Amino acid sequence: MTAALELKGVVKTYGRRRALDGLDLAVPRGSIFGLVGSNGAGKTTALAVSVGLLRRDAGSVNLLGDGPFDPLRHAGRVTLLPQDSRLPLHARVEDLLWFYGRLQGLAEGALRESIDDVLEWVHLRDRRRSPVRTLSHGMMRRLTIAQAFLGRPELVLLDEPMSGLDPREALRIRAILHHHRGGQTVVISSHDLRELEALCDTAAFIENGRLVRQDSMDNLTRRGQRITYSLEPDGRSIPLDELKLALPDATWETARDGAELTARFESDRLRAPEVNARVCEILLRHRIGILEIRRGSNLEGEYLAATAHAVQDAGPPPTAPVDR
Repeated sequence: MTAALELKGVVKTYGRRRALDGLDLAVPRGSIFGLVGSNGAGKTTALAVSVGLLRRDAGSVNLLGDGPFDPLRHAGRVTLLPQDSRLPLHARVEDLLWFYGRLQGLAEGALRESIDDVLEWVHLRDRRRSPVRTLSHGMMRRLTIAQAFLGRPELVLLDEPMSGLDPREALRIRAILHHHRGGQTVVISSHDLRELEALCDTAAFIENGRLVRQDSMDNLTRRGQRITYSLEPDGRSIPLDELKLALPDATWETARDGAELTARFESDRLRAPEVNARVCEILLRHRIGILEIRRGSNLEGEYLAATAHAVQDAGPPPTAPVDR
């Protein structure tokens, strides 16, 4: 699959500090892509360099297969929602979207239809004639998200898009992103790893301006390679010999005094539904209560494990000089 956004060996420096240190990324077309990293890892800088807001010092950027960002070649095809974006308070909601859409080169008819659509998506149709100053913080954030999807751009870059949204509106935005899956490419930078795990097809871990790991969400969280069973702690023994006989290609771990059982397996040899069916049949036949079944691990744990060495190698942050 071709990449909608590709960075190769990108370097960006601020004085003596390298915000990006040879960063490589490849975002598949049509995917929802998660960008994961600590504060200062280079996520925001990577997005800004991708759309030409910051000039890179080395490396290459390829947007939609057409080279680095060009305001004419990529007009209306690429949008960026910055983390701390601000809107002119005097403008009215509809007028502001109209202004942004015309800047993108959208025709009047298509723009009018797109404004109706995006305001409906973010639940702001009843505020279309309201001045921005009358909107709450969450409403303003929803308006910036609407602007990012105006005209159905091919590539949408979102930096902390859910910041300031209440749970109900965050759920609505997630539903919008799911709806656009496949038709557009969406890159999301966020510290909410549960959110990214639920939304994204693919993700990349970056630290110190370098790529640590990039893979599909299934592979990152081992969804097709591990199933953990939380069991009722009633003292019954787990029938490991029978499980090994039924699934010889799996390996087994028990923990917490037999209250947890984990099956590990290679996805090219066994499928998760097959493993689950056999394990549940054996456990229930032995009258062992199953309280919870979890596929894989979680994105947060995998990120912390993958980046532990990168954080250690970076050492402590530099201290500011003290005036004497």
